[in-house]
Amino acid sequence: MADAEEKFKHMLSRQSKTLGDAVGEYRKRYGREPPRGFGDWWQFVQENNVRLVDEFDAINEDLAPFWNMSGVEFRRRTVQVSELPSIDLVRIIDGRAEGASIDKSDSERGHRALGFMSLLEKFQDKLPDMQLAINSKAEGRVLVPWEHRQFPNMTLQDSSGGITSMVGTGFTSDWQGEGSVWAAYRRTCPPDTEARRLYSSYRNPNAENSKVFFGSAPAPGDEFTFVSSVDDSIDYCSYPWAHYFHGHFFSDWRTIPVLYPVLSPAKASGFLDIRIPSHYYVGQHPRYTYGFDSHSDQPKDVDDLEVPWEEKLDVVFWRGADTGGGSTPPGFASHYQRHRFLHMTHESTAGNRTIIHADPSSANNFITTEVPARQLNAEIMDAAFVSTTGGYPGGEEALRKSHRFGSPVPLGQHWTYKYLLDLDGMGYSGRFLALLSSESAVVKSTVWREFLSDWLQPWLHYIPLSSSYAEIYNIHAYFSGPTPSTLAAKNLTTTYPIQSLDGDQHLQRIARAGRQWRKTIGRTVDMEAYVYRLCLEYARLWADDRDAMNFVL
Repeated sequence: MADAEEKFKHMLSRQSKTLGDAVGEYRKRYGREPPRGFGDWWQFVQENNVRLVDEFDAINEDLAPFWNMSGVEFRRRTVQVSELPSIDLVRIIDGRAEGASIDKSDSERGHRALGFMSLLEKFQDKLPDMQLAINSKAEGRVLVPWEHRQFPNMTLQDSSGGITSMVGTGFTSDWQGEGSVWAAYRRTCPPDTEARRLYSSYRNPNAENSKVFFGSAPAPGDEFTFVSSVDDSIDYCSYPWAHYFHGHFFSDWRTIPVLYPVLSPAKASGFLDIRIPSHYYVGQHPRYTYGFDSHSDQPKDVDDLEVPWEEKLDVVFWRGADTGGGSTPPGFASHYQRHRFLHMTHESTAGNRTIIHADPSSANNFITTEVPARQLNAEIMDAAFVSTTGGYPGGEEALRKSHRFGSPVPLGQHWTYKYLLDLDGMGYSGRFLALLSSESAVVKSTVWREFLSDWLQPWLHYIPLSSSYAEIYNIHAYFSGPTPSTLAAKNLTTTYPIQSLDGDQHLQRIARAGRQWRKTIGRTVDMEAYVYRLCLEYARLWADDRDAMNFVL
């Protein structure tokens, strides 16, 4: 945690102080001049006290594949891809953003495009004309086969023949039994990887041990090995069986096998979408906004249901729907992220968990204890589904038998607990910033990368959790001390609660740091600064003469 704090402080301290510094840093990082309008962008970030003025590597990473495409091809593909299902088109013309084509009949009703447009309002008059294709879904959409990226001459690069010349006829919104996300993903991998070997990519030799896909089998004691960051860089090409444990590979929505510029709120490793801030982070919504205020344009600084730290419960809390993945192919829902966690923390769970904790008889000595999982779950876990979308093997009866269900709760009830768990669904979690805004500590597990991923420091702003979740019990023990069942399992008795004062203070410090980050670096204006810079870079790709779109100091 000390290293995490020092690392973040170093990133803050090295940010450019002048426009000249920022131009020099840009050249150093990306090997070219900044885009036209960079000076106006710099003035915007200075006027709005944006603290991270150099950390936009995500934009460079996302747009890099399109530099090999001409301006006319880039423009044509942008408009073309909006013809596909669940892709909206936003147009900037004469300094004003408008929805050129927003499909409100889609289940998302164009909310992501509308949220993106709201982020353009303060600087749209400074942008050149362009059009941007917005993914209306939460999942990533663009998966380009490896051969097509490495050897472009193997595939059609001129899209002047229309969308059907690129993706074929009969492109449907869902797979309709003609493929799957994983089948499409495999083709993005190099030919010498495990994922391209048919048998290896579909077998699941590690169904009983979900950590094996990250490398060698875990040794005894891995339950108290804490990860340094979330698993948003999993190499699915080398460990193809990992895909069984992440629901987006079973999404019913068809992916796009051609390099089209599609703007999405998040993407998993291997996808080529262009990241933008989620619409859940913009404006107010009672389910996604901390401090929601129906009588004001701005949320309250402190939520009405916030609870003082000393009164919060030492419990890991999560509520949500079972939207962990689709059904293409069916039968794998039990492996999805949310289902795995709720199964692990169910009251009927068999077996023991290995807990490492302080020895009550010696403050400097730590011991391990085997504790029945069901007892730990009863003491420190409060996780439940509040609704089901179907698709579970054996039906809803089987789901309810091994997964706890509870009543829906308002967002504000989360603040009663010290540990707020944030889990992926089929896509990224839209509640992340709301949880960070609170005075509780966020425990996050994700395989998705968002626009803000590089701006956050694990173990300073939140607690990272591996995709296996195995260490969650020892994370709790580290910060909150051994539970009564842990002491009983070791035949230890005390006349006072065994709680690590330092651990609780460290936990509160993470909670405060996350909240401070949200108030200073994760603000709406910081998202606007990101989108502003993205649009300048995008405008250069849009142009025929890209050198003419450079910024000259």
